[in-house]
Amino acid sequence: MFSNKDLRNLIIPLFIEQFLLMFVGIADTFVVSFSSEADVSGVSLVTSFNTVLIFLFTALSSGGAVIISQYIGSENEKSASRSSGQLLMISTVVSVLMTVLILVFRTQLLNLLFGKIESDVMSACEIYLFITTLSLPALAIYDAGAALCRCIGKTNVTMYISVVTNIINVVGNCVGVFVLHLGAAGVAYPSLISRVISAVAVTMFCFSKKNSVRYKMSDILSWDGMLLKKIMGIALPNGVENGVHQLVKVALSSMVALFGTYQIAANGVAQSIWSLASIMGLAMSPVYTTVIGQCMGARDIDSANYYFKKLNKITLILSILWNALIFAITPLIVQYSAISAEAKTLVIWLVLINNIFNALAYPYAGSLGNGLRAAGDVKFTMIVSVTLTIAARLLFSALFGLWLGWGVIGVAIGMSIDLVFRGIIFIIRYKRQKWTNFELI
Repeated sequence: MFSNKDLRNLIIPLFIEQFLLMFVGIADTFVVSFSSEADVSGVSLVTSFNTVLIFLFTALSSGGAVIISQYIGSENEKSASRSSGQLLMISTVVSVLMTVLILVFRTQLLNLLFGKIESDVMSACEIYLFITTLSLPALAIYDAGAALCRCIGKTNVTMYISVVTNIINVVGNCVGVFVLHLGAAGVAYPSLISRVISAVAVTMFCFSKKNSVRYKMSDILSWDGMLLKKIMGIALPNGVENGVHQLVKVALSSMVALFGTYQIAANGVAQSIWSLASIMGLAMSPVYTTVIGQCMGARDIDSANYYFKKLNKITLILSILWNALIFAITPLIVQYSAISAEAKTLVIWLVLINNIFNALAYPYAGSLGNGLRAAGDVKFTMIVSVTLTIAARLLFSALFGLWLGWGVIGVAIGMSIDLVFRGIIFIIRYKRQKWTNFELI
């Protein structure tokens, strides 16, 4: 069903797109690091919370992508188009509601999450949270459109959109921080603008009549309970999984806030580099969704098994090479960050720990797990991920970071242990072939 050329045409644009999408957050943290440690600390703390919302929208769009891919695999283009319209509708509704709630309760939220931080750091948090929250509907709309583009093999479209909007974001960051001296706001406004442009561009493409599967206004303005149930049947477990995972990351950020400003700053810069290192795994996940989803939609189990093995091998090799490259350039990145020498040394150690486990474990803990979800095995992956996120990631981080006094190093080790356990369990699940018993459409 997918030639090597087809896979390359999926993987390469997705990698570039993920790199550019991730670069929005990285550029924010990196550029604002030239402002002050308070600003970079504030941006990094809010970014950890924003990531929760980003992954929730990703879970929703992934649920839609699985259903769209399976309908395409079964050659039912009408249902695939209707699924894409319903995905856009529910994504818009959910994102607008969340935006309103966050804006209304933003002060209470920040006090709950980061109440003990210094006043200048809290001020940066408030500014960055308010502006970036306004971009949530645009982000959700973009994710819905990007999911459709990936399902129909048009990954180059979202790649080109990302190129343009990231140029806008980077230029805007530099103007906001270096010219206007706006601090956290100087990197927040360009992110808002770039996300709005991305949403408009991808939505216009998805309405194009040239696409066999596309948006139709009648599908968007209707409520198809049966179809939404199928989409949410994938999205909700995936959302719970990602939500718990990211909420634990926020809890870990609150834990990091107890270690002092230099460790907060080091962790903020390290998280940006970790995000860069994770791009390969994140790029491969939608490839699994499209390929395995279409195989299972056609009920071709042999092809699904073949592509599972092939994609596992590709993902592992690319992940090792990419993580090694990122670690090699980390000293150069750190050199130009306006943080203390002690914080710079700490960043190097944090990136080393993360990249070793990210290279070897995440291809199975993340990308392989996404393939299982595309086959419909969502409840098992949710239970495993939620359990390990709490029992391994949170508890081991608290043990090493707080109880043993290792600080952010201990938190990084705790996070890595979670990936190892999860990867082993998903490999066993794949080999036992339980995922072949699910039918979504």
